[in-house]
Amino acid sequence: MRALGELRTGTGALPAAARRAVRTTLAACTGFYLFLYGLGQPVSATYALFGAVSLAGLSRIPGTGRQRAAVMVRLLPVACVLVILGTFLAVRTWSAVFGMAVIGFCVAFSAAAGPRPAGAAAGLQLLYILPSFPPYAPHTLDERLGGTLTGLLLLIMAEAWVLPDPRVATYAERAAGSTAEAARCAAALERPPYVLTESASDRARAAAEALRSSRVPEAERPAGPGLRERALAHTGLAARTLLSRLRSLPAPPAGREPRQAGIDLLGAVRASATGSSTLLREGRRPVADSTELLRLRARNARTPAELPESRRRQAALLEVADAAVALRTAAEIAVEGRGAHLEGDAADRFWYVRQNTVQLWWHRIAAHTGPRSVHFQNAVRIALALAVARTVAGLDSLPHGFWAMLAVISLTRTTAVQTRGTVRTALIGTCLGALAAGTVLALARGDTAIYAIVLPPLMLFTFTIGPVRGVGWAQALFTLVVAVVFAQLSEVTWQLAEVRFLDVTIGSAIGIVCGILAWPRGAQDELGRAVAGLLRACADDVESTTAVATAPRGLAQAPQDAEHRVRITLVMAESAYAQYQSETQRPAGPGPDWQATVMTGHHVLWGAGRVLGSADGAPLARSEAAQLGDYAARVAAGLRRAAVVADVPHKTRDRTRAGGTGTPGGPGPAGSGAPAVPVSAEAAPPDAGPVYFATTAWLDSLTADLRTIESGCAAAAPAGPV
Repeated sequence: MRALGELRTGTGALPAAARRAVRTTLAACTGFYLFLYGLGQPVSATYALFGAVSLAGLSRIPGTGRQRAAVMVRLLPVACVLVILGTFLAVRTWSAVFGMAVIGFCVAFSAAAGPRPAGAAAGLQLLYILPSFPPYAPHTLDERLGGTLTGLLLLIMAEAWVLPDPRVATYAERAAGSTAEAARCAAALERPPYVLTESASDRARAAAEALRSSRVPEAERPAGPGLRERALAHTGLAARTLLSRLRSLPAPPAGREPRQAGIDLLGAVRASATGSSTLLREGRRPVADSTELLRLRARNARTPAELPESRRRQAALLEVADAAVALRTAAEIAVEGRGAHLEGDAADRFWYVRQNTVQLWWHRIAAHTGPRSVHFQNAVRIALALAVARTVAGLDSLPHGFWAMLAVISLTRTTAVQTRGTVRTALIGTCLGALAAGTVLALARGDTAIYAIVLPPLMLFTFTIGPVRGVGWAQALFTLVVAVVFAQLSEVTWQLAEVRFLDVTIGSAIGIVCGILAWPRGAQDELGRAVAGLLRACADDVESTTAVATAPRGLAQAPQDAEHRVRITLVMAESAYAQYQSETQRPAGPGPDWQATVMTGHHVLWGAGRVLGSADGAPLARSEAAQLGDYAARVAAGLRRAAVVADVPHKTRDRTRAGGTGTPGGPGPAGSGAPAVPVSAEAAPPDAGPVYFATTAWLDSLTADLRTIESGCAAAAPAGPV
């Protein structure tokens, strides 16, 4: 009753669930009744209903109704191919099992392409499962395709025009707002006292936090492999970097006015950020481009300040300018695609502009092809479970065996702990639903008119309450729905409810067993390994980049191999972290700051580009090169120690929490396993050049990252024995 009260008052999550339930029920029941009672085609009626339910009830495609409708339009050819393959591969059990394993893997692996393909995967699995069961009837393929297309088209129209969802801000609009805040910060820094006030700094921090993936609706996150999605993600990262650099800009030396060249550079940053905000919000290129900003950045790099403190501020200003240039370029690519004009070193930084769509997809797929990818692990787990379920259903002639496979795709989770908890609740719900369904079937005595009247309100209630109340309610109510549906397709008895419970039990058992056999801890262990690999790659890149920056001109080459390793390991760590956030069954209490470690990878990549870009001036003195080399070695050592801590298995951390012993061999204070943080570089030499300050500023920012990682490790570490 409380849920219904929330529905009436319009609070909580129910309004969105109710709108989706109305659209699902309208599409599914319209197609079902049209074919069953209007045209007398029960096969088409079945596929029309389950076609709509697959992509609306079973799938969780993020976004508004119109956004989901756009995704479904693109999925129409895929749905038809799956129905065709399922129909013809059902000729033998072995061929159906083989197809289930291969197609199940491919559909599940499509989650690597972003949240929308991931959300549609479960529904697409059902569109192959449904025709892959006996009877083998290729002569009904036209009816199957007709029903599927009708159900999906009705669903697309309902999603697009029935009870439209309220509009949400796009990621580009969010980035535009954060960029506008950066322009206001740059304007404030042009005036005394030439540093941000506390309130302005807080606003800048809030604007940067608004672009974090956890603060952005799933449908708006730029997570796809395409050109514009990559550029939009790059835009958000550049905006966050620019805001961070503006907040941390050091004040000019006491008693001295800042150089006019620096003030002019901040003015160019402000103008560029304003133009980037306009470009992102309105989709049109502003009149001013980045020419003036690039000119002033080059002038500031050629004319070093007199005092060491002024040169440190100058290096920080060059970092601000670099972030503003990157932001403008990324925004242009996000809006204009390959028509964007690239200047300077942008062709290397934005490497994906030179790749066509096929190459970009191949980069994404290749990065996740291997047992260290959580998307690969999930695909193997679900394909194994579906193949086993199809084998059991085929060899034992399990009645309505596709229900067992439906249980596999709807109840299997990424960790064994989550799967067991979900299955326990689902079986209780299915049992109660089977009892209710048996009672309804026994009382109705085959009167199809009663079933036809009951189905729409029952579906509406099921798809409204199920997503809000959890898997137990969903399974109980869906059991009632399928009983009422099949009672209209053929003569059934109360024993149909018994078969439903048996199938769900078998599918649940298969899901639990496969979850235990295939990476039972999901992303919890993989995240530690991925982050450790990222930090080690970052350490190598820090050392090699500093070596290039401090070497005599012409004697060193850019560390492309180290940078490539950072990019690859960063992709793996980000995907593992994204899945880890969705795995609610993890040890309670504070844990490591995984996001801080992932952001460190971005800071290494961006900072390395700035350092190498500033290395074209006068060569460093031997003492300056030695200081930077020593500082870089200490930062790299800190990163490697952090990698050791991150790679400690979760079971060890759990055991130490329970037993009160420290992490074995973990460096850091009090045996906590936290990485030892390097100290800052020595006082700057009075005649140091721009590359010295650029490198020092980069290493200082990584030192701050290590402190953040250390604080997270210290919070997660167990207390020692008393």
